[in-house]
Amino acid sequence: MARPAWLQSRPVLAGLVLLAIGACVPLVGSGYVLGLLTVAFYTAVFAMSWDLLFGFAGEVNFGPTFLIGLGAYTAGILDARLSPGVSLWLCVVAGAVAAVIGGVVLALPALRVRGPYFGLTTLVAVLMLQNMIVVFAGLTGGEIGLSVPDVISVSATTNYWIAFGFMAVSGAILYGLSRSPVGLVLQASGQDPVQAGALGFNVTKHKLFAFIVSAFFSGLAGALMVFYMGTASVGTFVDISIGVQIIVAAVLGGRRTVIGAAIGAVFLISAGEALRPLGELATLLVSVAALLVVLFFPNGFLGMLQGRGDRG
Repeated sequence: MARPAWLQSRPVLAGLVLLAIGACVPLVGSGYVLGLLTVAFYTAVFAMSWDLLFGFAGEVNFGPTFLIGLGAYTAGILDARLSPGVSLWLCVVAGAVAAVIGGVVLALPALRVRGPYFGLTTLVAVLMLQNMIVVFAGLTGGEIGLSVPDVISVSATTNYWIAFGFMAVSGAILYGLSRSPVGLVLQASGQDPVQAGALGFNVTKHKLFAFIVSAFFSGLAGALMVFYMGTASVGTFVDISIGVQIIVAAVLGGRRTVIGAAIGAVFLISAGEALRPLGELATLLVSVAALLVVLFFPNGFLGMLQGRGDRG
């Protein structure tokens, strides 16, 4: 009996292996390991969301932390200023909505420009958000950071399962979307927008949709992560270096694979922590490894698998 088509996809199989390993970690891992992977799983959602916009729509977003920061700070501010009168989960939803609204406001003018100008627009948006956080320090906590009174759970295991489940569901939705007719149109638009438009596809509408989906998952992940960490700061959610880490993770795992972005994120976070005793040398080693992969394996880990006869 032939296997279903989705089970013949190497990225899907790799994702299932990742999930199987992740499901076993709480049985043997310490609280430290669970905490590390919890952060890695939220970062994986950031990377998968970014891959949908760049890998398929072809738009280079240099400012993924703009959407993440909107979600995190909106949820954190609401909880800090209205607690205990408002539900934590309502704050999470508000964070996702704020990211979507901010994404639309940013995308409408940004999608009117082409080439590097779109990327520059998103980068400027991050710098503007950073400045706003500092200027309105009375509300946001400024450079010191914002303390959030509520947390999802004090249990490392519970936090792990929430992040793990969220990553799994987000990955399934984003991967399914990327393989749907909408995803195919996005891919065609990213490769040749002129030809895609000539075939009758509304390129701008599809790219705007991709931006909205990316904003939703980025903002939702940012809001959940702020209630895991119990604090929000520029260095944690909005800093440009965080955005670079997300982009590198997606490229390492394999552009246009979605699942590869998650694997790349877990690898980067884990490798950086494993090499932490080396101090500043750890960052250099991880950066060199990432550079080598990008130079010699430009399609990333799962991209190489897909290139060998698997387009699933």
